[in-house]
Amino acid sequence: MAGKDASVLTISPDGPLRGSISTFGALVGSGFRRYTTYRQATIAGTFTNIVFGYVRCYVLLAVAASTLGGRPAGYDTEQLATYVWLGQGLLSVVMLWGWAELAERIRTGDVAADLLRPVPPLMAYLAADLGRAGHGMITRFVPPVLVGALCFPLRLPTRWQTVPLFLLSVLIAVVVSFGCRYLVNATAYWLHDARGPIMFWVLGAGVLGGLYFPLRLLPDWLAVTLWLGTPLPSILQTPLDVAAERDGPGLQLALVALQGCWAVTLLALAALVQRRAERRLVVQGG
Repeated sequence: MAGKDASVLTISPDGPLRGSISTFGALVGSGFRRYTTYRQATIAGTFTNIVFGYVRCYVLLAVAASTLGGRPAGYDTEQLATYVWLGQGLLSVVMLWGWAELAERIRTGDVAADLLRPVPPLMAYLAADLGRAGHGMITRFVPPVLVGALCFPLRLPTRWQTVPLFLLSVLIAVVVSFGCRYLVNATAYWLHDARGPIMFWVLGAGVLGGLYFPLRLLPDWLAVTLWLGTPLPSILQTPLDVAAERDGPGLQLALVALQGCWAVTLLALAALVQRRAERRLVVQGG
């Protein structure tokens, strides 16, 4: 009997951990499957990204042609083309715009059902977002990069660590983007209508995240301030610079480490905001 009790005590601590991991994985899978149903939207979005990829690439190549030495901010033409086409592919992976699900559920009061579920809302939404990002990596990232590689000279990695570091950077970028979007949506707990903050996020995320142009084109002091003072460059600028090998191996690793710090900070801040919001949440009918 004593031996039986000891075995139970030995394996019981792993039960909740295994359960949490399996639940999180199931939510990731459901997020992936959810986006597989939007086939026409996926095709239309991919086509749009490819069209804008041509526009952005030719603009930046024109900038390079008009720059003394042909290397604006230290990017050669291959690095600029890589920056553009990988950026077009990652746009739907990191999902800068278009997510207002939490804000809408807060406005309608449906968030009360989320609070009754065994998985905290922050973790549930994060898992679903990771599943969405996985779907986007397959369906929305690969086609633009293939088109860019066929039509423009892209830079192939010359260091063995670039590819795994890029993939890690993309994963962290998804988490950073999610943390920002969650915090913006969570303003609805206090404002009841988060359209204002969401619009402000839409306007600022693309510019300060490095979508429209590399932030290295800005004055050095401003680019460094954005990198250290805001999480926005960690969403697109960092993974694109890693892939284009704009910097040496040491700085590549440092930028990804900074990404990781922002990801942890944003998730901790989102958890704090969620706890405070739950204490003051009032839905219609009580």
